[in-house]
Amino acid sequence: MNKSGCLVNKGVFSAAVGANKQIGPRFWRLGLDFEGTAAKVFAGSQPGQFVEIDISQTALPSTEDIPEDLVDVADRKILLRRPFSFCDITVSGDKTSVEILYCVLGPASLRMTTLSKGNSVSIIGPLGNGFYIPDGKKTALLVTGGMGAGPLLHLAKVLKTNHPDIEVIAFVGAKTSAELPFEDLPAKIGTESGPWLAEFNQYQIESIVTTDDGSAGNKDFVTGSLARHLDKSAAGNDTIIYSCGPEAMLAKVAEIANENNIDCQVSMERRMACGIGLCQSCAVECKADEPGETLYKMCCKDGPVFDSKEVIFSL
Repeated sequence: MNKSGCLVNKGVFSAAVGANKQIGPRFWRLGLDFEGTAAKVFAGSQPGQFVEIDISQTALPSTEDIPEDLVDVADRKILLRRPFSFCDITVSGDKTSVEILYCVLGPASLRMTTLSKGNSVSIIGPLGNGFYIPDGKKTALLVTGGMGAGPLLHLAKVLKTNHPDIEVIAFVGAKTSAELPFEDLPAKIGTESGPWLAEFNQYQIESIVTTDDGSAGNKDFVTGSLARHLDKSAAGNDTIIYSCGPEAMLAKVAEIANENNIDCQVSMERRMACGIGLCQSCAVECKADEPGETLYKMCCKDGPVFDSKEVIFSL
């Protein structure tokens, strides 16, 4: 049972590739279609949950399509499944379609680029605990850094579909404009909030963009934009922050939330080999009930979404 009170099922399923679209130099969106029991299971997935994908039998792209920095590692065997969260879920009749945002960083994600429509992929999921929406919230602030955009795009859709009375604002950060993992980026992104990112704008959610080098939006860290917004607003118990991105960013978001006495949920990232808590490779240090004591929770099983107040960030 998850925190929203819904029964969560998981299993090993076969998915058909519906699409595999390149949206940037290293960014892709993979569409997976489920039918039958799998369609029913994935239809109820929470934003922030994830799947483990078997890439071991997927072919490499042609030599000329392998980035120069991956040439030496491209031939490595892929033994373990790879975890990916959802950026969108669509239910149509008896079919459920899931979209995954991924970045080509190593030999496994490199192989994923060769998946084409109709290919069959082995999936374990949906896994973990996702974001949940407590009662009484009127404002949700989504804070994403880099590839943390995926699960927050899914959350944005759920918020606007199921909780239309909640005001939602997206704070989006990346090192440069080229590292914003979104489609149809405008030629110029301003420093104020606006409909800059089509993926958020389709849900009537304005976005505030920051980049480390100032090539898009504000020249700042995304946490700077969040802090300035809270300084100007009257956020309180009816506001909640949801965040996904690099751990240093999450730690700062948690600090800002604590200073403003705002609830905050963070999606943590660890190497999750099994996805079900058996291998113990994805430990997250958390505060225990006793003052000064800590305990370890499994990111794949107890998370990946945690209350920011319970996490001891590893920086």
